[in-house]
Amino acid sequence: MNVTTTHDDDDDMSAEVDFKGAMRGKFYRPNMRLNLPVYLDADVQDYLSAIAAKKGMPLSQLANDLLKREIGIIEAVK
Repeated sequence: MNVTTTHDDDDDMSAEVDFKGAMRGKFYRPNMRLNLPVYLDADVQDYLSAIAAKKGMPLSQLANDLLKREIGIIEAVK
C-alpha cells in the first residue's frame, strides 16, 4: 500500500491512499466476539476494587457478578 505523504500542517491524514495491493476481509473473522472495555468512574473502581480484594477475586469478576444480579432484578420486575 502506497501512501502519498502530502500533508497540510493541521491534517494527519494523507491526501491520497493507494489500496491496489490491499486485501478485502484480511482480518475479518466470522463469529468472532469482541470484548469491549468498560470504564468505571474512579470512585466506583476504588470501591469495587477494595471489595474484590477482600473477596480475593478479580475486579472484572466482581463487576460481572454485580451486573448479572442487577439484570436478574430488572428481568424479575418486567
